[in-house]
Amino acid sequence: MDIKCYIQASAAISPQQSFTGDYTPQLLPLTERNLLRAQEPGYAGFIPPNSLRRMSRLLKMGLTSALQCLRNGNASVPGAIITGTGRGSLQDTEKFLHDIRTYEETALNPTPFIQSTYNSVNGLVALQQQCTDYNNTFVHRGFSFEHALLDSILQIQEGAAQSVLTGGFDEMTVEHHYIKSRIGYWKTALTQPADMLESGTQGTVAGEGSVFFLIGTAPSAVELKGMQMLYKPTPEQLSASLTQFLAQQGVAPEEIDLLVSGRNGDTRFDHFYDVAEKVLPSSVEKIHFKQYCGEYDTAGAFGMWTVTQELLSGRHKTALLYNHFYGEQHTFVLLQA
Repeated sequence: MDIKCYIQASAAISPQQSFTGDYTPQLLPLTERNLLRAQEPGYAGFIPPNSLRRMSRLLKMGLTSALQCLRNGNASVPGAIITGTGRGSLQDTEKFLHDIRTYEETALNPTPFIQSTYNSVNGLVALQQQCTDYNNTFVHRGFSFEHALLDSILQIQEGAAQSVLTGGFDEMTVEHHYIKSRIGYWKTALTQPADMLESGTQGTVAGEGSVFFLIGTAPSAVELKGMQMLYKPTPEQLSASLTQFLAQQGVAPEEIDLLVSGRNGDTRFDHFYDVAEKVLPSSVEKIHFKQYCGEYDTAGAFGMWTVTQELLSGRHKTALLYNHFYGEQHTFVLLQA
């Protein structure tokens, strides 16, 4: 018999005012480049001052959102820590690479290299909370957070853990934003989030953030019913897989009253969302979460956080999250209140 999984708590640092708990989505204005920056909270109550000055942005965001999630769930030591990240700490990676060139591979500071490794956030959380159980980080581009979520479900259903701290985090530096702009990731003209879905152009708006969930067996207001990942499906395969996924979960398409999609205004790949929407009734309410957080490898974590907030509000009963990363990695997640 399958063990049910519930979302017991969550915390998000994003371009929105999502960390405080009073979340009202805002279509934020952009002024310089197509990049939605995360709004960082005060770190004083989470990280000791002597450690804070040595940590990069992503490490601070990741550790703080993880600790806030545990506080929200009245937990201190989870049964496992599992995360996903597409890039890790870009700031530390870039600093170390620049230092290699500047100092000609001599007298290098090891700290940026140590903190640039993908599992740095996991290690910091485990050290601070004295968690010596299963600890894993997935780095699979647009499947990074989704593999972490799948591993968390497996850990719980196999009885290896009663609760899992699951997260996804990525940052965007100016240099990396420029590099990705050269290969068509972002829109060439400055495009406001309010206009990105109707812009009719290729590319999208970049984003960043850190989102954590406490997933466990203890019943709560939101149940994680199931998930499915697809790699490079055709539109026909996508439609058939979504229909089969809902049938396997025992949910009729008419029961879905909220679709949270990763539609991002990129004309090369938005047709996949059209395909998914045709499987569901035309009356289903839709939220396109990347207007609020931007596009990045683990944006699906913010999408799932959005679904959780909507279900907790009592406005919806059954919600489907559908997201893909540049037409390659596709994911369905089904949640119920």
